[in-house]
Amino acid sequence: MVEPSKREWKLYRGKIVGWQEHYMEKLIKEYADYLCSDLSASTKFWEIEKRIRKDRKRPGVCIELRKSSMFWDIAGLINDKVISMDDLEEFSDDLKEAVALILRR
Repeated sequence: MVEPSKREWKLYRGKIVGWQEHYMEKLIKEYADYLCSDLSASTKFWEIEKRIRKDRKRPGVCIELRKSSMFWDIAGLINDKVISMDDLEEFSDDLKEAVALILRR
């Protein structure tokens, strides 16, 4: 697998913040909807605590920006439905093919 170009690395670094922010907004809405349910306070509290603990490890929330793992990280973002292949339109065909290859594995 080839290494991302400088242009793509710069583009990725510029987009990741927005992608993560959008994903976290979606999570917050899911949490709020759950917290408004008719379940007991203790059930909601512990379930939200468990969910946040799990969600904070996802690439849509926390990611270590490394050029060497960019293709894998993008594939992870797609798997977690943070982004779709459509969000990669500004990237090269080589990058899209590399990500598609990872997703097919």
